[in-house]
Amino acid sequence: MKKLTFKSILILSLLSFSYTFACGTCGCRAPKKEKHKHSENAVTNNIYSQKSSVKWKATKVGGEHEGDITIRSGHLHFEDEKLVSGQVEIDMQSINCTDLSGSYKDKLESHLNSSDFFDTKKHPISSIDLLSCKYVGNNKYKIKAEMTIKDITKDIEFEATLKDGKANAKVVIDRSEFDVRYGSGSFFSDLGDNLIYDDFELVINMVY
Repeated sequence: MKKLTFKSILILSLLSFSYTFACGTCGCRAPKKEKHKHSENAVTNNIYSQKSSVKWKATKVGGEHEGDITIRSGHLHFEDEKLVSGQVEIDMQSINCTDLSGSYKDKLESHLNSSDFFDTKKHPISSIDLLSCKYVGNNKYKIKAEMTIKDITKDIEFEATLKDGKANAKVVIDRSEFDVRYGSGSFFSDLGDNLIYDDFELVINMVY
């Protein structure tokens, strides 16, 4: 009788199992695998890092700088041909500046990699975890996600367009939320012309 009862409980447990999986159960490489979820029927498309790009732009009093940063890896999950979740890992040590050259370029890149900014030796990977993707028509989605920089995770929202194996999005990040303090008016006063605005922009173009 005890064996039958145990078997019945086991069968009921299996039947009541929810077919929604954290990404770690399907082998995805998300650093925090409990984050985004998808059903067992989801189709997973890997992102082609070499064909994808991330461009950044930061502004300061009287000027701006811009450059590139490399996608390390990523994947997107689709159900009924609609985006439902995904994750992108960014190689922070690849950050470079494209509007300077020579020693000025080297100096700025070294500074961005330092603890004044992104401390990339200690925090080499940042990530965007797509938690909710609402289709709004015309190949566009409203996305709720979590951004992790310097091991600090914050909620972000942005719009993305997906069509013909390409995904495009513009994401505005407030660096002060991720303890990136150098030249920030959120942490220091009387910066004058040395003020660097907290918001910086990422233009993401991915092929999957």
